[in-house]
Amino acid sequence: MAESSRYRRVSALKSAQDVRKHLVDLDVELPLDDDILTAPASPLAASLVVGDDLVAGNRFCIHPMEGWDATDDGLPTDNVRRRWQNFGISGAKLIWGGEACAVVPEGRANPNQLMAREASRQGLAELHKLIFDAHRERFGLTDDFVVGLQLTHSGRFCRPFSKARMEPVIAHHHPILDRKFHIDAEQPLITDDELRRIIDCYIIGAKIAHDIGYHFVDIKHCHGYLGHELLGAHTRPGDFGGSFENRTRFLREIVAGIRAATGSRGKPIAIGVRLSAFDFVPFMPDPDGAVGNKLGPGIPEDFSHYLPYDYGFGVEPSDPLAINLAETFRFLDLLGELDITLVNLSCGSPYYNPHIQRPALFPPSDGYQPPEDPLVGVARQVNAVKAIKQRYPDLAIVGSGYSYLQEYLPHVGQALVREGAVDSIGLGRMVLSYPDLPADVLEKGAMTRKLICRTFSDCTTAPRNGMISGCYPLDAYYKDLPEATQLKELKAATGA
Repeated sequence: MAESSRYRRVSALKSAQDVRKHLVDLDVELPLDDDILTAPASPLAASLVVGDDLVAGNRFCIHPMEGWDATDDGLPTDNVRRRWQNFGISGAKLIWGGEACAVVPEGRANPNQLMAREASRQGLAELHKLIFDAHRERFGLTDDFVVGLQLTHSGRFCRPFSKARMEPVIAHHHPILDRKFHIDAEQPLITDDELRRIIDCYIIGAKIAHDIGYHFVDIKHCHGYLGHELLGAHTRPGDFGGSFENRTRFLREIVAGIRAATGSRGKPIAIGVRLSAFDFVPFMPDPDGAVGNKLGPGIPEDFSHYLPYDYGFGVEPSDPLAINLAETFRFLDLLGELDITLVNLSCGSPYYNPHIQRPALFPPSDGYQPPEDPLVGVARQVNAVKAIKQRYPDLAIVGSGYSYLQEYLPHVGQALVREGAVDSIGLGRMVLSYPDLPADVLEKGAMTRKLICRTFSDCTTAPRNGMISGCYPLDAYYKDLPEATQLKELKAATGA
């Protein structure tokens, strides 16, 4: 049985040399520097060209994280404002999307997600001003501070009007995910006409972002959401399924529309894509591995009846537990044809195989115990990104999956950037507990140990159970909320 206690905690590794020895034992490769370097000597302090005329002042990036704490109509609250202010003072010079913003109300992953539509224009403008003001107050200048907005539709994972009720919008039937998430085999697919209406909404969202002054928009194609699901829509009929050309039509029509809508009086807004570069078959807790109320380790769902596996992207059809980057490369070739040079690489989905997407020692309440040492998952992402970067040297590539490195995140990050294995180190859950990590690394060459994310997954468990997302174990602000007690009781009851 693979329990989290089997795996040596990163916090128990007392030096970079200890980490190297542990990696050898795991038979995985990660480059690792002995010391954290400060600016200007650190590779992480180097500037990064991100488009024709955008330059980010260092190699740290803040990933877009899906908030569960906006108003019911998609406007900022004090919790949202606090998070964006923290992004501004973080020291990271590239803010990828700030937060996932739904382009239509029915496309939200939760009823309190920010939205990018006309009714929320003022809220998005407020957040834009707030993040720049915070950065300016902390660092002086904002000339090298690049901020985008992520546009999204949650597709299969929509919960737009109730946190307790999924209202899935599916691009194709997936026999394993349909069963896993109780989707009727007869549920109709989203129509081509409905997809074209959503495309128009992406264009409207991008026009609003452009008007406000965001530097770029991200057309989200990751984690099982609508754009990503369309990439795997091999079995879908019509204009948006089957052939590679059809499965990328959604992106191509959005890009063309954005360029037309924002370029009529000058330079159009820049476009980036956050992509799940590879996927695996969905996983489930091993029913034979449960102990008490604690779920068992993750095992693959049975896919023996679904070979070749025609339901994914970046996965080997004959073995959906293996990476196949052939179509990933084809997609990145397409981005080059579309003059998109800003790419953020992730993998898989937090809903059905979280151990490959965000390696963690402790699972969320609806997850499973890690089936492998999470450092194996970190290395899997790092090495896939390295292979892609070597093939596409002209792309500005942000990597993901680094939080589990904990104390050694800067040691690995600066080595990867120095080697040209990635251009920017993306931070997600780590900045919820430790928002000014990039500044501390580059200014002090040190990290504040008590703030380092230990991947307890409370930032996922809370929203999956209807609470706002935040770092309850380490952020004093969240520790004092009533939800902290509620979350503690929930974890005790579920063994999370």
